[in-house]
Amino acid sequence: MAESPAPARRREPGLTASRWTTVRRLVAEHPGAALGVTFIVVLVLWSLFGPLPYDPRGTDGSASREGPSGTHWFGTDGTGGDVFSRVIEAAKIDLSLALAGTAVALVIGVPLGLAASTKGKGSQRLVRGLDAFQAFPLLILALALVSLSGNQLYMVVVAIALLNIPRYMRLLRSEVLAIRESRFVEAATAMGASTPRLIFRHLLPNVWGVILVQTSLTIANSIVVLSSLSFLGVGVSAPTPSWGSMIRDGAGNMSSGEWWIATFPGLAVLLCVLAFNQLADAIGDRTARSYR
Repeated sequence: MAESPAPARRREPGLTASRWTTVRRLVAEHPGAALGVTFIVVLVLWSLFGPLPYDPRGTDGSASREGPSGTHWFGTDGTGGDVFSRVIEAAKIDLSLALAGTAVALVIGVPLGLAASTKGKGSQRLVRGLDAFQAFPLLILALALVSLSGNQLYMVVVAIALLNIPRYMRLLRSEVLAIRESRFVEAATAMGASTPRLIFRHLLPNVWGVILVQTSLTIANSIVVLSSLSFLGVGVSAPTPSWGSMIRDGAGNMSSGEWWIATFPGLAVLLCVLAFNQLADAIGDRTARSYR
């Protein structure tokens, strides 16, 4: 008796089509986040590989304080430097420092937050130490550290990390303490799951969405902190352009009508912070839907 032919397999859609469908859905649901990510990507790529119309560290006394024009798109500053070239060049250093500081805060803050969520005297000591550390004005502490180091860039990264490690610790501790009361965690504990398995198999997968949201917010906060330090004359030193120092240099010219010197770097800070906040909202919404 002849065997009946096997039923033809239904062709599954390719991964590429599936991913593009997901991307289109995300863009439709969160256009602000899509625009923000596009802005950040274009800014980063242009600062790394794109051509600049002028030398961002160059000066031209004959073109001092010229307004925006076809020659100088964002005008020139008090030394005749092209504001557009300096804004793009500043993105390279400012975003690099913000990302580095956030990465250090993430790597240190997440394990400390997990350790602080355990039961025992060690976690209580961590929480008390965190409370004592946050009693200091952290921005003043960061300002002092960077100033005493002679404006070394690695200390800027350390200062940004110190400002944000407590946020990761408190967030992870509160989230993990809530999850520990869940039934699936109690069941895993009753079945003899080891502490590493409990952390990496049951706890971390359920807080990754929150970590990603906090990371996006931390990058935005780090950009503000870095700009504040540069505005106060600490951190990135001349002639390297920085958004904060550009805002400081142009602030005194606002009253005389030379608005472009401080406005365009200020817009760069504003748009970057807004972009990362929109991305955090999109990640948070996506995470909340996945748990429904």
